Amino acid sequence: MIKKAWQLERELRDSAIPIDRRKHASHWYESDFSAPSGDDLIRLFWNSSVPGSLAPEIPYQEMVQAWSNQGYDVSEAEKLIPIGIALRASDQMEALRVLTVKLLNHLRTAPKIPNHPYNGYAQYSSWDEIVHALPSASQSFPPVLWLDSFNEKIYWGWLGQLAGGSFGTAIEGYTGTQIAKVYGEVRSYITPPETKNDDVLYELVFLDVFERMGSNITSEEIGVEWIRQIPFGWSAEWVALRNLSMGIFPPESGKFLNFYSDWIGAQMRGMICGMLAPANPLEAIRLSYIDGVVSHASNGVCGEMFAGALTALAFTACDSRKLIQDALNFIPSGSEYAEKAAFVIKTLSENKNPDKAWSLLEKHFERYNWIHSYPNMEADLFSLWYCNDDFTEAMALLAKAGNDVDCNAGLVGNILGVMKGVPPVWADPIGDLLETYIKGKERLSIKELAARTARLAKSYQIIQQ
Repeated sequence: MIKKAWQLERELRDSAIPIDRRKHASHWYESDFSAPSGDDLIRLFWNSSVPGSLAPEIPYQEMVQAWSNQGYDVSEAEKLIPIGIALRASDQMEALRVLTVKLLNHLRTAPKIPNHPYNGYAQYSSWDEIVHALPSASQSFPPVLWLDSFNEKIYWGWLGQLAGGSFGTAIEGYTGTQIAKVYGEVRSYITPPETKNDDVLYELVFLDVFERMGSNITSEEIGVEWIRQIPFGWSAEWVALRNLSMGIFPPESGKFLNFYSDWIGAQMRGMICGMLAPANPLEAIRLSYIDGVVSHASNGVCGEMFAGALTALAFTACDSRKLIQDALNFIPSGSEYAEKAAFVIKTLSENKNPDKAWSLLEKHFERYNWIHSYPNMEADLFSLWYCNDDFTEAMALLAKAGNDVDCNAGLVGNILGVMKGVPPVWADPIGDLLETYIKGKERLSIKELAARTARLAKSYQIIQQ
């Protein structure tokens, strides 16, 4: 019997033992690297590893799993997965090229499954539709006038995001169970923190476009700037860059043959939208929507809006649990994302024991990839719910959860940084250096980045008043 793609992915994830990063270096790109193409890209997508943690990954297998989550019959494509893995192992490229295009064709022509639950949820295709679908309570959060404290909060937000991302980089892509086998209970940096990863790039590009356009910012201009600055992406961002390079602009760039459109890529960059609209969650989710549709659709865009709302609300929040409840009002009703978030909150509120809650949640989301937005939204809320607003405890809970730890710790770190600041044990090792692989942005001052963000946020609010 042919195994389902989600089962193959689950087996891969459950059996993957972390490569001890205390003994092995990461392998991030440099600004002069050449994006893989042709046979090199096919090889990479049949057998790759995460740059920071070296966790194993099979993107073609993940495509099949993701399309299945969206209610498509992928049984024909699933038959080809074991064959493709074997051909890649023996480097039979002629046969692998042929098999790969057949697999992609099966996905492109896969029929929707009648009565699949995914197809019963609302699919919003415009900002106006989303606004009308927001819970009425979203109107209970009027914008707060600029406060001088926002300057410092934005700095701590950036620093918390980078600290969290650096923490998670060493362990992303593994389960909490396997992480504990190698590292025990993780409550600090595993290696000297490195701020270079792919997550923050898109926020920096968004900031560039926002500086030029302000409230007139458009998805099209963001997409064009991606083409100008970002040489290569992963999962949904890779698809979006491919679509953009063929002249397919947003929102179609986030939809067209984008098997990953519900994944975490948009959710991981909503923080910049929240920091540009501090204490103004409605504007934060508008900016998140504009950014999200470049590379995602539907629930993937909901993920960025939720991250944007959480970040914006954190500027005046005092308690993580109350913050979560408030942010739920900025997810459109009737969406699958809203239902999944509500399920997570219900499970957390009914269980005082974090281990019991996580066990229930992990089982509920087992069919989703570790980079999908749902299991990572689950991890974010799990951490915020039980951490008692303590940064170290929040990171420990995220390590226990596993999945896309650097993205999750980046969001949680940003939120807690805005709310409470970042403890010296986490802040000091980061210093003032952000490294990227974007040409011209290889080495940036975090303080200057935060000051620029605060300046734009303050000017933007004054214009809106």
